[in-house]
Amino acid sequence: MADTPNPMTPQEIEAALKALAKRVDGLEARMDKDRLCIGVMKGDLDYTMASFIIALGASAYDMEVDMFFTFWATAALRDPKKKVKKGLLDRMFGMMLPKGSRRLPLSKMQMLGIGPEMIRAVMKSRNVQSLEDLMAEAGKAGVRIHVCTMSMDVMGIKKEELIDYPGMDFVGVGTFVDMFSEAKQCFFM
Repeated sequence: MADTPNPMTPQEIEAALKALAKRVDGLEARMDKDRLCIGVMKGDLDYTMASFIIALGASAYDMEVDMFFTFWATAALRDPKKKVKKGLLDRMFGMMLPKGSRRLPLSKMQMLGIGPEMIRAVMKSRNVQSLEDLMAEAGKAGVRIHVCTMSMDVMGIKKEELIDYPGMDFVGVGTFVDMFSEAKQCFFM
């Protein structure tokens, strides 16, 4: 004769239903957040602009937006007017990295260095906002920027040399993983 499982008592059934309801409520709360996370890592003018355009578009639809700047993209956040004392290796990295958003290269059609200026001139003639304007608008719209502390350490970038952006913070990748685990959408650019 086969063993039959012991039936659950009414109290056990009630406890199991309460635990299940609690788990469902937690999942629904996470899914109710209309959130977009964008990992920005390339550091090219066109990719950085696209990241901010997508962020602003999502924000216009009342989505929460988090941008995680890592590796080469951190250079876009440097403020060329700010001077910071650094060691030799960090100074050398600083000389090789673009000093701010106006110095970012294009991903294609670099054209011996004049490509970024040409695309900026075309954008201006067609009333397209500059990257700097998009960044300022994103700050006003509540788009959050999180900067990867490991990338800052590797690239020799200091907090004191970055742009003034409302609520910008400095986090590790684990924090970003937590953010995008709660997001409905996540892009890496």
